[in-house]
Amino acid sequence: MGSTAFPALAQIAPEAAGDAPQAAAVEDNSAIVVTATRRATSLQDVPINITAVSADQLARQRIDDVRDIADFTPGITIADTGPGSTGTIVLRGLNASDSDTTGATYDNALGVYLGEVPLYFDFKMLDIARVETLLGPQGTLYGLGTLAGAIRNIPNRPDTTNYSGEMHGRLYAKNQASKAGYQIDGVINIPIVKDHIAFRSATGYYFDPGFIDYPLIVKTPGVSLPQAPRSPAITQAFADANFAGQKDLNYEKTFTTRNQLLVQVTPDLSVDFTYAFQHTKTGGGQYNSNGVFGTGKYESAARFAEPVDRRAHLASVEINANVAEIFDLVATTAYTQVKNKRIGDNTDLLLDLDYDYELFPAFTSYNESENTRNQFNNEVRLVSTHGGPFSWVLGGFFNEQKLQADYREHVPGLPGVDLVRNPEEIEYASFNRAKISERAVFGEGTFKITPEWQVTAGGRLFNYTSKVSGRAVTPLLGDPISPYALTAAGGTSRKGGNVWKLNTSYKFSSGLMLYATYSKGYRIGGPNTVAPCVLPLKPPPFQNVCALPNEQQFGPDSTKNLEVGIRAELFDRKLTLNMNAFKIDWDGIQVASATVNGIVGITVNGGKAKSEGFETSFQLRPIDGLSIQGTYSYTNARLTQDVAKIISVNSPAGKYPSSPIQLDALSGDRLPGSTRHSGSLGINYTKPMLGGDVTADWTATYRGDVVTRLGWDRAFGDKLDGFILHRASLSWQNDTFTFGLYANNIFNKYAVTAISNDRSRIGVNDGVRLRYFRRTVITPRTVGLEFRVKY
Repeated sequence: MGSTAFPALAQIAPEAAGDAPQAAAVEDNSAIVVTATRRATSLQDVPINITAVSADQLARQRIDDVRDIADFTPGITIADTGPGSTGTIVLRGLNASDSDTTGATYDNALGVYLGEVPLYFDFKMLDIARVETLLGPQGTLYGLGTLAGAIRNIPNRPDTTNYSGEMHGRLYAKNQASKAGYQIDGVINIPIVKDHIAFRSATGYYFDPGFIDYPLIVKTPGVSLPQAPRSPAITQAFADANFAGQKDLNYEKTFTTRNQLLVQVTPDLSVDFTYAFQHTKTGGGQYNSNGVFGTGKYESAARFAEPVDRRAHLASVEINANVAEIFDLVATTAYTQVKNKRIGDNTDLLLDLDYDYELFPAFTSYNESENTRNQFNNEVRLVSTHGGPFSWVLGGFFNEQKLQADYREHVPGLPGVDLVRNPEEIEYASFNRAKISERAVFGEGTFKITPEWQVTAGGRLFNYTSKVSGRAVTPLLGDPISPYALTAAGGTSRKGGNVWKLNTSYKFSSGLMLYATYSKGYRIGGPNTVAPCVLPLKPPPFQNVCALPNEQQFGPDSTKNLEVGIRAELFDRKLTLNMNAFKIDWDGIQVASATVNGIVGITVNGGKAKSEGFETSFQLRPIDGLSIQGTYSYTNARLTQDVAKIISVNSPAGKYPSSPIQLDALSGDRLPGSTRHSGSLGINYTKPMLGGDVTADWTATYRGDVVTRLGWDRAFGDKLDGFILHRASLSWQNDTFTFGLYANNIFNKYAVTAISNDRSRIGVNDGVRLRYFRRTVITPRTVGLEFRVKY
């Protein structure tokens, strides 16, 4: 894709190599300026695949975080799994793992940046100048080498000259919700020492009421009966005795703040200190239970509430300096921490282990998990400013991640548990520690053969080390209560590699450019967060839930990418048109699988795949005030090699497996998690009125069908139907005030975007109704009011 999704919707000024200066308006609002190439360049002059969503569009379309960005960025599929995670982001079909209703909290196939700091987290897009999305490998320009691409949230920076501020709020109603939702946020900019020191803070609170009910939560775990059918035959007395349902449990309560202190030492030297924090709470998942016990489209049949608590801290120092007008130096040092706490219904998992838990009529189980990811990274980048036909970028990168994962399963009320020795009734517990260290040098050189023709070559050398250790215990079978009481097991893996890039472009005129790129992408391997096995394994009936030595680590995978694109501005810039076609060969695919012992999710390598397609966008401005814009992308991603026994499938309901059935993936199998067809079409009209402007906007977005796993049609998977959503807004604004009315999902469309587990988990096992199968659903119709005050 070669342009902004809707390019002329904002005015963004040129910025330095480190994105340091404050964004300001430019006269030509079609000339959006981006810094993805590490230089401030008009978007239509960038000879690589990049889209940009402007601050104005972020506001008008109410794009609050990365989960909303796919509707306006061709080539991306994002399964919005609610506030409990960042969601599953798939760029150009490069995903081979099953869909999941809880989404993802980390993905090293792509980079998500806040300013110069890579962090896979959905920080709210508050006081953001624009969002740049780059599709394809980025290892020769960015410290974080990425296989599929990068999403850059570029914040507004402190202004050392003027005081300014902004207040913004929303109040809205949502179908299926019992309460109103609201959002309140503000921005303040204070020049502390004019022209030298400034402080800028953006802070907000978001309350979404949620719309998923949990009617079958057991009132007293271990006492209440969870298995009675939910039907009109149930007496009110039975329901009152056993169930304590709760409404709207997928609510969101988020507090977010980003604070920056800019010290402009001289015109050629600045230091930017940033601290950002975000805390999100939710009470349950954004999924239903496929009608188990008569539950509806917006109901979960879980036996427990499933709260999630997420916190993220980011602290960084960024130095921007120009050295003798030869090069700009950008040095960024950052520390980030992301912590996730989660509780889930664990009952079906234990019933599948065939330990006769179903003989206890009140049997239930829940799990607790806590994962903390600490990351320290340092990047130094030099960007030439000396002019002439040759320009260059050279950088060094160090990144260290430490992961701590703790997990426990509880069996409340289970007969025979020694409550003196094991008061928390823990059935299984584990811990896992991992450390990944990566070092890289990277760079690019560009030579202008003529003023119209340029050639770029780039490369990257890197290596990484991955260490993992951990232990698991089963206290009901005689193990200690805590896994920390035993000596940890583990191992180390080391690998290195290189990537490269060749790019050329030719400008036939000021409004027409053709470009081509051939590049290699590489994703490092890493540890699986499963407690390593201690060999030899204990014989049955002991429960071994662990990773064998060959399951403790997964290796790297790589891509080779060919892309050809065209950018055009026609008819005196009344029409902007961008198109590209791509072909990606993917080798050594990282894909989700399961351990032999305990069926615990891990990542393994296997097979080859191909992704081919094209992306296009346009904007037509036929008359003053009227803009028509659209996007379309087609992605055909599939395996090109048979892979033996890589698909883990449970046996059909009624048979308790001790290990999953392993099926072969076949050449031609469609890759899961991404749509083949997606697009958007929007109309925006602005007319002066009452001393300001009235703006009306209507946008329709389309997401095509998605398969949920490799070999979905023979492995109990699903093909999820595509859907069209509509949103609209009507607002009045002047230089100070904005007032508006908006609606999302206007026609209250019901659609499923992801599932967990597979259809083999639908049915009855020894009289127990399984509740494994879950379906993530989209947000129902939302109608609200919005205001904004600037000063």
